[in-house]
Amino acid sequence: MPSIRTRKNRKNFKTLKSGTAWADAWQRCLAVAPEAFREDRVLNLWNAAWQADGRVLPAVTPVDGSPVAGPPLLDRDIARQAVRASLDQHRAWRHVPLQERRARVAATLDALTAHRDLLALLLVWEIGKPWRLARADVDRAVDGVRWYVDGIEEMVQGRAPLDGPVSNIASWNYPMSVLVHALLVQALAGNAVIAKTPTDGGVACLTLACALAAREGIPVTLVSGSGGELSEALVRAPEIGCVSFVGGRDTGAAVATAVTDLGKRHVLEQEGLNTWGIWNHTDWDALTAVIPKLFDYGKQRCTAYPRFVVQRELFDEFLAAYLPAVRTLRVGHPLAVEHPDDPYPDLDFGPLINAAKAKELGDQVAEAVSRGAVPLYRGKVDETRFLPGQDTSAYVQPVTLLGPPPSSPLHHAEPFGPVDTIVLVDTEAELLAAMNASGGALVATLSTDDRAVFDRLAPQIRAFKVGHGTPRSRGDRDELFGGHGASWRGAFVGGELLVRAVTRGPAGERLPGNFPDRQLMP
Repeated sequence: MPSIRTRKNRKNFKTLKSGTAWADAWQRCLAVAPEAFREDRVLNLWNAAWQADGRVLPAVTPVDGSPVAGPPLLDRDIARQAVRASLDQHRAWRHVPLQERRARVAATLDALTAHRDLLALLLVWEIGKPWRLARADVDRAVDGVRWYVDGIEEMVQGRAPLDGPVSNIASWNYPMSVLVHALLVQALAGNAVIAKTPTDGGVACLTLACALAAREGIPVTLVSGSGGELSEALVRAPEIGCVSFVGGRDTGAAVATAVTDLGKRHVLEQEGLNTWGIWNHTDWDALTAVIPKLFDYGKQRCTAYPRFVVQRELFDEFLAAYLPAVRTLRVGHPLAVEHPDDPYPDLDFGPLINAAKAKELGDQVAEAVSRGAVPLYRGKVDETRFLPGQDTSAYVQPVTLLGPPPSSPLHHAEPFGPVDTIVLVDTEAELLAAMNASGGALVATLSTDDRAVFDRLAPQIRAFKVGHGTPRSRGDRDELFGGHGASWRGAFVGGELLVRAVTRGPAGERLPGNFPDRQLMP
């Protein structure tokens, strides 16, 4: 009989799940889409052809720090050529009958479905998503676009495509359910589409998805490059009919200024500090149940809730509900298993997008504590969830801080990582001020037993969607979505409005949104 120590060591030893190595995923990409992949790089797609141009930026996976495919960075001159070529595609595509566009998009969805697991595996390696969330990202893209395919006739009735292609610049965290979803709906509505691959990750997944779309005749352009090099072409070029941006406020502010000055249609979704308020509340079991879900993907999403604003006299009860829940969080290597044929690990999140972000967040936590924030919880590393000796520099365990100082970025900005901050308040006025700390957000929640209190306070919370004791999400079908303040600029989307944002309606139509008064929509 083996000793207890030997049995324990065997149990703790981890290996990669069979067939999930990056090399395996890469070989599958070469087999599925040889036109888009080379042995040593991915290609850009423009002028309806895959181009071996651009300087390949070295990249590593956040999962274990090993090399993965890097984006092939173009310069501004080639980007301008790509935009001009997209305009030619657009002028042809806008005259393709709706039923043919619909059939081609439907065929693309069938191809994405057929390669669902490969797309998800690429997301695991490139941006660190656990398997459950990676597959959900692919499924949400496919299911969401199918909803539009089924109902597109009514949505485009009396409407026409734009005069130029739609340019898409999106963050790295949801390549399929945000970016690919948007591309296919925009194309279904009659537009050629351009996408910039996020520099931080997702290039192989997006390349494969765009290759499958291009095979079905979808007029898609996929290019890589720095924002400084490509912004002139992807934002300011006269050929562009609409700009769709998802990202941070710093970059978003520059894009917003450009599109407003040029009078371009735009959808600009930006970060905001989403908050969860607790006021005269007693249903603590409900709060305990939802806390782990709020940490999905390490809170690296636009609708994450990193701030709790708690009535001071309820703080002890809040902690009694919150701490047991946060202690259940599972963090580790998304593909590490005891035996190669074991199921994928059931994790709440894996690494952050890269080691630099993990260090930045760790430094912010340390600085906040040094200036008076109180650490209430710091997760411990469970070594049994990692491969022996692997690089873990991109992993951050959950942290909870009480009272981040006003000088700390954690006080007023979204951390985009697994760090919760708590602010205590004594009055309703303080509650509202703390929940509105970032001057506008996408979502918020207020937990209170009194519906009348919720109805009175919710309209004063500067978030686009406010939940009563439940989290709110982005939504992409029949639900309107936008933001308050600096968290959003331009057309609101969701359901039919996503189509209206990228099509022309009756003369004088003004799209729902928060455009500046002087902005006239063409």
